[in-house]
Amino acid sequence: MVDWNDEVDVLVAGSGGGLAGAYTAAREGLSVAVVEATDKFGGTTAYSGGGGVWFPCNPVLERAGTDDTLDDALTYYRAVVGDRTPDELQRTYVRRGRDLIEYLEADDHFAFMVLPWPDYFGKAPKARLDGQRHIMPTPLPAAEMGPLRASLRGTLDTDRLGAPPQDLLIGGQALIGRMLRAISSYPHAQLHLNSPLVELVVEDGVVTGAIVERDGARVAIRARRGVILAAGGFEQNAELRKHYGVPGEARDTMGPWGNQGRAHEAGIAAGADTDLMDQAWWSPGLTHPDGRSAFALWFTGGIFVDQDGKRFVNESAPYDRLGREVIRQMNDRGLTLPFWMIYDDKEGEVPPIKATNVAMVETEKYVEAGLWHTGDTLAELAAKIGVPAANLEATVERFNALVATGADPDFGRGDEAYDRAFSNGEPPLVTIDKGPYHAAAFGISDLGTKGGLRTDSAARVLGRDGEPIPGLYAAGNTMAAVSGEVYPGGGNPIGASMLFSHLAVRHILGE
Repeated sequence: MVDWNDEVDVLVAGSGGGLAGAYTAAREGLSVAVVEATDKFGGTTAYSGGGGVWFPCNPVLERAGTDDTLDDALTYYRAVVGDRTPDELQRTYVRRGRDLIEYLEADDHFAFMVLPWPDYFGKAPKARLDGQRHIMPTPLPAAEMGPLRASLRGTLDTDRLGAPPQDLLIGGQALIGRMLRAISSYPHAQLHLNSPLVELVVEDGVVTGAIVERDGARVAIRARRGVILAAGGFEQNAELRKHYGVPGEARDTMGPWGNQGRAHEAGIAAGADTDLMDQAWWSPGLTHPDGRSAFALWFTGGIFVDQDGKRFVNESAPYDRLGREVIRQMNDRGLTLPFWMIYDDKEGEVPPIKATNVAMVETEKYVEAGLWHTGDTLAELAAKIGVPAANLEATVERFNALVATGADPDFGRGDEAYDRAFSNGEPPLVTIDKGPYHAAAFGISDLGTKGGLRTDSAARVLGRDGEPIPGLYAAGNTMAAVSGEVYPGGGNPIGASMLFSHLAVRHILGE
């Protein structure tokens, strides 16, 4: 018999997108406790600049006049994900997101707006090139959070660079802020910081609660109706990354330090099956003076070259596709890190990057760290970054010739809508011809791991026999991603976390 210290209907581990499940439980009259491993609520979601969700045909998009259909959206999703994940899981994600937004919008705590964001596989059947499958939360004045403001995880710049907290919450900050306010409005909801879930309690094959560490003590919390594991990935755990073969380094992830995989390990110990454990949400990473490579996008110039001084990839591809291509070439032909962004002096010494998830610091710090180099000629620049001068000169000459034609038959830069999203719809091809010439070091980054516990379409965790483990649910990056080995569109990670935690509670309620 377990000596329980606390008792609720639903226990939720993690405080990112999985807060949608906690909110649903509270709103439907269930007592709920959220246990967050770190000293701030929000998880990786709080770091998201957009905080968006990919939910086709939701009420926000319908009010904006979209002509999309769920059948078209499902055709696209299945075309890019393939049979890597169960068909029913894919159907559930594509078709049920609209219901969740309708549910949330019935509460004044929530408000959303359209943020057009093209699908990431623009040539796939029924891809939406106008971005009409993506929405984001509307900004929230930080003052409206009251005492909860102090417990909201800051932006990456706040956590890593000491930037002051925002007065106006946007993106993931606004989403988490809105969910925290909504949950705390219910007296039967508890929010606990510094409380990592370390073990599940299983009695006669049923998960009946969990052990949480709090103030150095083990606290047993009974969950009468179910436990939802939505505690993020294991991207910050170097040992687990190595064990499961996840490329890259823990230092280069965008996930917060608390994403150590403890919920994964608890689920596995309770008999859960896993999938996609070697996978992550990838991106190229600008390397910063602290040695970490951080997610960057929106390049207004430049090309990437390898250790041979040769171009090797479409630099404007969606970040996960670009990151996967870098990893593929590391495995297949020995591409080494860093690879280099080569650019000219049109915008000066700072790389032509308009969106760095971690802000750039002073130029001299990159130069002192050997991360940014300048040469009056391409040959001089090549010597500084250790690539063959003749190759670099030929690469730039070839690229400039392609720019003159307005097309890139070598790597297809500009062939898809996403490539052109940051260049006013034009091919993102800019000559490199104004000296001096510059190089910036890049590595491989990720937005978190995406492997986890296998679930069914009701978010029930499946055992190694394929049957649901009673009382146990998973969502977000603790759940094996519904999108498999691809990233179909912006807002898939947060959207899946919110939806499947919500559906877990719907199942608990008997739906």
